[in-house]
Amino acid sequence: MNELRILLQDNLNIEFISATLSNPRQKEGTVRVKIRPMLKKDKLFFQLESFRNHQAFHQNVGPEEAIELIMEYMENMKQMQMETKQASFSVLISKKGKVTIKSRKNQCERKEIDMSHNRKKRYVLEEGVPVPFLKDLGVMTEEGKVVQSKFDKFRQINRFLEFIEDILPQLDKGRELTILDFGCGKSYLTFAMYYYLHELKKYDIRIIGLDLKTDVIRHCNELSQKYGYEKLKFLEGNIADYTGVDSVDMVVTLHACDTATDYALAKAVGWNAKVILSVPCCQHELNRQMENEVLAPIFRYGLLKERMAALVTDGLRAQYLEREGDDTQILEFIDMEHTPKNILIRAVRTGKKGENEAAIRRCEECLHVSPTLGRLLDHKEGE
Repeated sequence: MNELRILLQDNLNIEFISATLSNPRQKEGTVRVKIRPMLKKDKLFFQLESFRNHQAFHQNVGPEEAIELIMEYMENMKQMQMETKQASFSVLISKKGKVTIKSRKNQCERKEIDMSHNRKKRYVLEEGVPVPFLKDLGVMTEEGKVVQSKFDKFRQINRFLEFIEDILPQLDKGRELTILDFGCGKSYLTFAMYYYLHELKKYDIRIIGLDLKTDVIRHCNELSQKYGYEKLKFLEGNIADYTGVDSVDMVVTLHACDTATDYALAKAVGWNAKVILSVPCCQHELNRQMENEVLAPIFRYGLLKERMAALVTDGLRAQYLEREGDDTQILEFIDMEHTPKNILIRAVRTGKKGENEAAIRRCEECLHVSPTLGRLLDHKEGE
C-alpha cells in the first residue's frame, strides 16, 4: 500500500479536486467515502464524508490526518477515483493487497473549485448547466435551472450516475462498449447514462433501450436523433425474448416489473456482462409462494408479507448473482420518502463462483419458494 500513500502525499494539496472511495469488501461498515478540499481561514483542510447505515458522517482534517484516514478506509475498499487539476487517477486494490494505479492527464481547463465550508451539494450533472435532454424532459429550464417539481427526479438521475461513476474502472475505455437498458420507459436515466459516459467521460458506447410501449420508443428515438446521439437506439420488445446482441458489457434494468427483472438478470449472466445495475419493482412472485410455519402469524398481515417477499426476492437475486461469479451489493437508490422502490442491485463480474449454493437451497426450502431467476440460471447450467 506504499504506492497509495505516496500518491496521496503527492496530491493532497491545493491542486486536489475530489476523491471517492468505494466498493467495500465488508458491507457492514462504511460503504463509501467522498473527499473534497476546503479552506478555513486560508488554511487547507479536507472534508471526508463517509456513508454507513444510510447515514452520512463528516470529518474536517488537515492533509496529514486525511492521508492516514484514507489509508485506513482503503483497507476495506477495493477502489478509489481521484481528480486533481492536473490528472485523474483510478486506484484498484486486489484481495491480496496489490495496488494498481492508472492515471490520465486532464486535457481541458478545470473550473474554479468551490472550497467554502458550507457549500451546496455537488451533483454529477450540475445545477445551472443546461443539459438538452433534461430541458426536453421538463427537468430543467432553458437556463439550466432545475424545475422545483422535478427536483426529486434530478436527484434520482444524479444518484444513478454516482453508481455508474463507481464502476468506471471496470469499463474498458479502449473499445466500443455495449450497454442494454431493459424496460427503459421514458428513459430519463438512459439519456443521462449516454450523456455522462459519452459526452462527459468520452467513452465509446452503444446503448440499446428496450421497452414494450410503441409510443414511448418512438418518442425516445426522436429525441436521440435530435441530440445527435448516434449510438443511442430504442427498440420495442420483450426482455425475455431479446436476442439482438451476442455480448454485452453492462445491463441496466430499472423498475422492470416482477419477474421481468429476473429475465434481464439471467440475460446479463448469460452474456457474461461486466456490470449489472438493477432496480427491481413489484416483486409479486414470492408473495404468492412464501410459506413458513414459524412465520405464519406474521404472514397473516398482507402488507408485512408483501414487504418481506420483496426483500427475500432481492436478497436471493443477489445470492444467485454471487453464485454465478458476480461481486454483488444491495444499495439504497434514493430516499425512502420519495419512493418505496429504493433498492438497487449492483453486480460486478469477477468470474469467481460463490460457495453459497447450500445456503441458497436452505433459504428456498425454509420459505417454500422457487424464484424465477434461480430456475433460469439452473436451466442455463443444465444446458
